[in-house]
Amino acid sequence: MNNTYNKSLSANSQLTQKSVNRCFDGEQHYYSHQSTATKTPMTFSIYLPDEALAGRLCPAVLYLSGLTCNADNVTHKAHFQQKCSELGMIFIAPDTSPRSSDSSDGDSSEVPNDERYFVGQGASYYVDATQQPWADHFNMQSYIVDELYDLLRSEFPIHSMGITGHSMGGHGALLLGFKFPSKFVSVSALSPVCAASESAWGQAAYTEYFGDDQSLWSQADASKMIEKVGQQYASILVDQGAADNFLAEGQLQTAKLQDACTKAKQPLTLRYQAGYDHSYYFIQSIINDHIEHHWRMAQLS
Repeated sequence: MNNTYNKSLSANSQLTQKSVNRCFDGEQHYYSHQSTATKTPMTFSIYLPDEALAGRLCPAVLYLSGLTCNADNVTHKAHFQQKCSELGMIFIAPDTSPRSSDSSDGDSSEVPNDERYFVGQGASYYVDATQQPWADHFNMQSYIVDELYDLLRSEFPIHSMGITGHSMGGHGALLLGFKFPSKFVSVSALSPVCAASESAWGQAAYTEYFGDDQSLWSQADASKMIEKVGQQYASILVDQGAADNFLAEGQLQTAKLQDACTKAKQPLTLRYQAGYDHSYYFIQSIINDHIEHHWRMAQLS
């Protein structure tokens, strides 16, 4: 079946296929497209099990990556493909932010960046910036929940979609999952930033993206969003490495997520995993549980 799915893209598809590799009972694909939300080219990887390649509707999970990452990190390091092939699950990994490039309207100015790794390219926090110079390109909330979501649903045989992520991407999964519950049937997170507006990373980024408007910071805080909107899912799954140095430094603030879920009456399975740090060694050790969580929730949708 290798290289067959490209024929199924719509005649006026916005996607350009970059690569295809056979992997277990499915194929690992990469695509690029010109984004109207970010005004830049964007890329994503998508694992398609054989059921999807044959045109059968399959559940999907959208994975948001963390600081400094792009679509390659989880695709190459997390080892999710075998479990997805076993369950018939689609796995999608977009980039973390717009990247420097000529924009679609002919403006050749570069996408803004910052020398700090927790601000700028690779550090979007999956929000729509309101302050210049970020607002022109850093519209990752709109990109994920509107543009990419609709593009994926139109081009691939997706039955339903869950959302997950790691670190900054775990924050994005929790935030967008509760802010837009009609789009996602399930939510999980690995080592998430749980209270971005109260962490040093988030405060540095939000100062740039939103300025001093604290109301905008609160709207971009996962724990505050959960407390505000209340229960949206039968259960959410969060795993946190107990030996994570960023947890010890106060960047993740997992206890605030637990408090928010308690106040919101949102069922939460929160597991502290002894001995694990913040790395992809942890992710590959626990990712199958998250894939199975999303598969189970999809069966109920």
